[in-house]
Amino acid sequence: MKLLVLGGTLFVGRHLVEAAVGRGHTVTLFNRGRHGAELFPDVDKLRGDRETDLAALHGRQWDAVIDTCGNLPHVVAMSAELLANNIGHYTFVSSVSAYREFPGRGGLDESAGLAQMLSESQQPNESNFGAFKAACERVVERSFPGRALLVRAGFIVGPHDPTRRFAYWPQRIAEGGEVLAPGDPDAPVQLIDVRDVAAWTLGAIERGLTGAYNVTGREHVMTMAELLDVCRRECGRCTFKWLSDDFLLSNGVMPRRDLPLWSPHAAGAALVDTTKARAAGLSCQDIAATVHDTFVSTTLHAGGPRPGNWLSKERERELLTAWHNAQRPLAGIA
Repeated sequence: MKLLVLGGTLFVGRHLVEAAVGRGHTVTLFNRGRHGAELFPDVDKLRGDRETDLAALHGRQWDAVIDTCGNLPHVVAMSAELLANNIGHYTFVSSVSAYREFPGRGGLDESAGLAQMLSESQQPNESNFGAFKAACERVVERSFPGRALLVRAGFIVGPHDPTRRFAYWPQRIAEGGEVLAPGDPDAPVQLIDVRDVAAWTLGAIERGLTGAYNVTGREHVMTMAELLDVCRRECGRCTFKWLSDDFLLSNGVMPRRDLPLWSPHAAGAALVDTTKARAAGLSCQDIAATVHDTFVSTTLHAGGPRPGNWLSKERERELLTAWHNAQRPLAGIA
């Protein structure tokens, strides 16, 4: 197939291109050339800007397009409308945040209602990210009626993640010592290897699948304790000290910002229904391989431990000390 990839050099896009080339497809990239320009030297590259300059796409034809970087409805509309008559199939990488009730109590499937933007003048931020993704989906379906595949992803992990959010855990555990483990050990965790997302998406495109699919993880619900144990087996020795949600929140620790995958009181985010995607061929590799490959990739390219802007060594030690002090009985009390 002749594939056009919008983006294609960062995280999800990079793995999609690698997989597509490996499967023998002819790939063209369209991006600004600001990231990963050295990647894929044998792939055709068109330069432009989705917001201001789509000239390189005029008059060209492909079998399918994969949109890995669409976040603003009016920007997605520009490319979708331009390509509608020259491309047969449009894949949009969306998010499960697009659901109106996300995270809810869990079990959200593709029939759930989508979030709505309050006004066209809204500016994107963390709180309305899902509404913007939902609006982008509507734009794509309007331009490609019956020809659009919507990949609603969740927490995507694996090598070359520029946020390095998941890499915090294997890197921290590799340092050893006493590791702050957040909240309930039995809290559910749902994540998916970026390479599994890429493989499933390309297979879906090859078969001409359309409609929405939750591509967020395996059928088995993994717990936080199980995940951290895998990280310990793959990356080094340590001991875990589980600090309660209430303690962490009362001490100003921010869910998802300070400790990746810690989402107190939002278990539904890790319980999205993937039945439809699994019936359509979604499979997930061993989580140990994901942990190992993420650790190796981050160690080689991050330039040091503790990737990203997560909990610092000093802050972690402060919290652990405060927790231990709070557990000690008061002097003079039997």
